[in-house]
Amino acid sequence: MPALIHHTEPAPTCLPPDWSGIGGCVLPVAAGAATGLLRCHALVLTTTGPLLAEIDFAEHLCGPGTLLWIRPGQAARFSRPGDGDDPLTIVFRPGLFGPEELPGLSPDDPSGPAREPLTPPGPAVFRDVFAHLAADATGPPGPVAAALLRHELAALLLRIATLDPGSGLRAHVESRTFERFRRRLEERYPHTRRVEDYAAELGCSVRTLTRASLALTGRTAKQVVDDRVALQARRMLAATAMSVAEVGRGLGFGEPTNFGRFFHRETGLSPGQFRGRFLTGRPAAIPGQRSPAD
Repeated sequence: MPALIHHTEPAPTCLPPDWSGIGGCVLPVAAGAATGLLRCHALVLTTTGPLLAEIDFAEHLCGPGTLLWIRPGQAARFSRPGDGDDPLTIVFRPGLFGPEELPGLSPDDPSGPAREPLTPPGPAVFRDVFAHLAADATGPPGPVAAALLRHELAALLLRIATLDPGSGLRAHVESRTFERFRRRLEERYPHTRRVEDYAAELGCSVRTLTRASLALTGRTAKQVVDDRVALQARRMLAATAMSVAEVGRGLGFGEPTNFGRFFHRETGLSPGQFRGRFLTGRPAAIPGQRSPAD
């Protein structure tokens, strides 16, 4: 069974078992660890010492009691600036819960709660929950044990959702429009970067999508599309062995030169320069998205 993320050294098995879809995990935490793409959800709780977590090229210095929810497909690497114990980690497979199964929470929604690190009050409660889940996941497999794990995980996810109540989109017209746009974008970004295509598929105008995007993100609809494509390009360049041309083709660019121009416009680096930062060591700074004025 493959590891949770790609790693320069052999890493413990971190994918959840098939019989339950839920398990405990020891993350590969090491200086110079390779960036990898997660294959499942990972809930990470730091217990002691600082943990440096780089999630989708944003660095987070996590003190004791910090909670991270890392989604499938996100790029991640971890290191420890000082002494400390390994964080507690629970992993679960995508699709374990239906979109309407947990009230007000769809775990597979990338815009769900805890997109940024959380510091829950009473971290001892969360440590106990993580410990119980990890212990139960190592018990004898069976339908009763699987049901118990699902109930324990559901309670944990709902508890996390109550810590981040502002994560959901506001219930107004722009929010509903943007949510439909964002969901369609997740399905279609490798195939089209034309806002006109998304507007036609959603039965609205480009102006409507742009107004909704600006209201929710401060960025135009075209910038939202390009941000998503550029993020996936960075993930693939940093964490896979695919050639630059293969990455470009996978994102809908017929010519490597067109992909190179797009990537440089979005990040300020060529694809090769960006990849080099992950081959030669930690960069001094990680390029971000272009400003809304571009």
